Amino acid sequence: MIRYTFISVIALILFSCQSTQKPALADKPLFRDPVHDGAADPVVVWNQEAGKHYMYYTNRRANVTDEEGVKWVHGTRIGIATSSDNGASWQYLDTCNIAYRPDPDPTYWAPDVIENEGLFHMFLTYVPGVFADWSHPRIIIHLTSTDGLNWDFQSKLPLANDKVLDATVFPLPDGGWRLWYNNEMDKKSMYYAESDDLYNWTNIGKARGVQRGEGAKVFRWNDLYWMITDEWRGLGVYHSTDLSTWMKQEKNILAEPGTGPEDGVKGQHCDLVVNGKHAYIFYFTHAGRVEGSENPDPYQAQRSTLQVAELEYQDSTILCDRNLPVHILLPSDNKK
Repeated sequence: MIRYTFISVIALILFSCQSTQKPALADKPLFRDPVHDGAADPVVVWNQEAGKHYMYYTNRRANVTDEEGVKWVHGTRIGIATSSDNGASWQYLDTCNIAYRPDPDPTYWAPDVIENEGLFHMFLTYVPGVFADWSHPRIIIHLTSTDGLNWDFQSKLPLANDKVLDATVFPLPDGGWRLWYNNEMDKKSMYYAESDDLYNWTNIGKARGVQRGEGAKVFRWNDLYWMITDEWRGLGVYHSTDLSTWMKQEKNILAEPGTGPEDGVKGQHCDLVVNGKHAYIFYFTHAGRVEGSENPDPYQAQRSTLQVAELEYQDSTILCDRNLPVHILLPSDNKK
């Protein structure tokens, strides 16, 4: 006779429910921020306590059109949207409560969020104020959270200089972690650092084989490591067997405008989520921008929208047809 404990029965029910989940048609566009309409730089994680996927993003102040220069891209907070249907639709939740405000008007950009042993880690670009141009310091800080909403400051990372941004973190196969970032003082080259514990970091140097770009994202898929970067003309794609030397594929993805709503311009700064043979790319578009317009409407030029597409793998090459409908099923874990 087979005997089941209460816990084993619950586990069996949960496994049965998860195994019968089916992909759902993703919204197009996927998400627009209801506060400032400037969602950008998305990153997606599973929040076990909430039972939902959380999407963090730079909450650009796109509807602020009366400030000088690029002040609207500063003074930003980190927005949160959640999904209860495995990534098909997203609802605005709040902004992150970040316990690091050494300056009166802090700017937060481009979070990368990972979960490790039940604790969330955020590696976040910090700018000490609101500025009209790009000529000011920016650093990367480490934050932790138990709930994904409230974030405690851990450290400022000791990287190449104080003009760095756009961290992405990935576990090394033999233990430890690697963090890639954009070194603006070296012509926006890709650099990296390493850590044994996510808290203590050693800067290493320039990534081999990676061209200029920003907003890098590293992931593993089809027995290769991949890096996707924003090259301002679509997204550059690299692959590697060891996370150290990278080979660039010939053609960028998301360079040509799409035909779907809010998707008629190039794709920018992305995140990747892999679920078995499926890989989903989350990216943003400046959907209101019109190429060649001499007098663009400031709000239309500034607003941004989040989108999702599915990648295709052919002969060690990644392809992406952004015009295809996306039937999405994100995994209910944060395995890399």
